[in-house]
Amino acid sequence: RCGVIEVDWAAGRVRIALSTLMPGRAHGLQGLPDGGWVVVANRPGQWLLRVDPEGRVLARHRIADDRPLRTFNGHVQPDATGRWLYTTETDPVDGSGWVSVRDAFTLTRVAQFPTVGVDPHQVLPDPQGRLLVAVGGIPRDLAGKRTDLTRMAPSLLHVDPTKGETLGRWTLADPRLSIRHIAWGAGAEPLLGVALQAEHDDPAARRSAPLLAVWDGQQLQAQPGSLADGYAGDLAAGPGGGFVLSAQKQGQGLWWHPMAQDDFIRVAELTDPCAVATWDQGRGVLMAGARGVARWHARQAPRMLPWPRPMAPDNHWVLLA
Repeated sequence: RCGVIEVDWAAGRVRIALSTLMPGRAHGLQGLPDGGWVVVANRPGQWLLRVDPEGRVLARHRIADDRPLRTFNGHVQPDATGRWLYTTETDPVDGSGWVSVRDAFTLTRVAQFPTVGVDPHQVLPDPQGRLLVAVGGIPRDLAGKRTDLTRMAPSLLHVDPTKGETLGRWTLADPRLSIRHIAWGAGAEPLLGVALQAEHDDPAARRSAPLLAVWDGQQLQAQPGSLADGYAGDLAAGPGGGFVLSAQKQGQGLWWHPMAQDDFIRVAELTDPCAVATWDQGRGVLMAGARGVARWHARQAPRMLPWPRPMAPDNHWVLLA
């Protein structure tokens, strides 16, 4: 299911306002200018949906209806106008990565371009309307399972979507750090935060691997590790131009600040945290855990409220209002 959760902090209440049945497990979703949202299937995805503010499904698209045939890679991103959508995809025949441009109302593909590298995951526009593409770089089989990790080649791409032209490509020194999720910081000169997923064979190397890399428009640099099993579930802009990440395997929310780059600041402890959303213009974040919603703010007391009924939040959520 995918829906809307209303949180009343003053009354200490969480309400499920809308709940819409999905064709299967979803992954990425984004709000639209009309108050609705688009949501895409988990990789290897077969469907894409547009939902109105009342939770009614306005458009459904099955990727089996596209030619050439591909699978969705779990993320969808509207452009600044909300007229077009970008989806990351994989060709099941040769494993190549693609970004499709889709009509936001019909969800049909109107343009497409290949990515440099396999396993593109999240896509995010820059202030000029160009795209940053997080390329996971993990070879996969038809079921989406990892295959030969020795061939991993993750990267961050800067792309002109009008031409499909790659304007820049950045990699990290360690090819076993998959580049998964990206978010803009909220500082005066925003940085791009890049959440990492370690794929090392050695458990010790994976445990101490970096969780975050930062791109300043010129360089992509991994930040020191945090002993969090090398897995950041999600990230969002945090106070001071930094980022808050969900160290899901450690049950922690970690804050990275550009003036304190040598370590993370632990700001939350909760069961199975993953989805993170920026709150109050970057002064705080909202986190989804197994038992409820938590808030952390640089100038307000932290708080957590239980879900109104048992449920398992998935990887991502977005703030609609």
